[in-house]
Amino acid sequence: MNADAPQGVRRNWTQGEGVHTIVMGNEKGGTGKSTIAMHLVVSLLYEGLRVGTVDLDARQGTLTRYIENRARACRDRGLDLPQPTHVPIEMSPDKDTDLRRLLRAIADLSKTNDVVLIDTAGSDNYLSRAGHVFADTLITPLNDSFVDLDVIARVDPDTMKIAGPSHYAASIWETRKNRALKDGGSVDWVVLRNRLSHVDSRMKRQMEELVDELSGRIGFRTAPGLGERVIYRELFLQGLTLLDLRAQGVNVELSMSHVAARQELRALLDAINLKALARSLA
Repeated sequence: MNADAPQGVRRNWTQGEGVHTIVMGNEKGGTGKSTIAMHLVVSLLYEGLRVGTVDLDARQGTLTRYIENRARACRDRGLDLPQPTHVPIEMSPDKDTDLRRLLRAIADLSKTNDVVLIDTAGSDNYLSRAGHVFADTLITPLNDSFVDLDVIARVDPDTMKIAGPSHYAASIWETRKNRALKDGGSVDWVVLRNRLSHVDSRMKRQMEELVDELSGRIGFRTAPGLGERVIYRELFLQGLTLLDLRAQGVNVELSMSHVAARQELRALLDAINLKALARSLA
């Protein structure tokens, strides 16, 4: 990701005053961004907030399909579940048109919502770069592997120490610096160690130490992610989240795995301070 936003794309700080924008960002795919995004969205909806969502990875479209599955479940099964206002944006051959669509989507959603969540692609492209410009909170999930860690840091293989920030971390530093210079605002960057194995290992401990060290060096907060559980894939097909399992008409038999998953989710939401955000916007 380049440090600068695409030409012509700048956050309009007067547009949607009071709206909080959450960006799910990572240049590597397969880290669980869309699953976490959907759980954050539904949590905010249950807090009584109005939420708009933008899928900038509409070709892959995981968040879009999740929301479509949810709408279908409500229609076909008579469920009454809260839903966001959703806008998918798929890249076209015309870059300028795509950027105008993004700006229009965010402007429109900001007029009618308390929170706008932007899910970016697991790659570096102009739409993802533009989406990051709007972040008040940036959430970066990482799988527990050195391949994923390489997105934000270079690790010396001989010493197993941080050699320096990587390309994505450097770009986020520039984005935060530019934001501070323009309006004195800040970007709360939260890195999640996601899809953690439930078995202790040397690599798991090394990852924890490295991420903690890096957080102090480049200024992000760490939070626990979600474990590697089959339940998340099953819920996706139904358009449901862990927060919906007690809703009227949802017939999912609760197991100990569900209970453990809900505890993980509560820890994640607490670490992100989502309830405090909801109170501030209510």
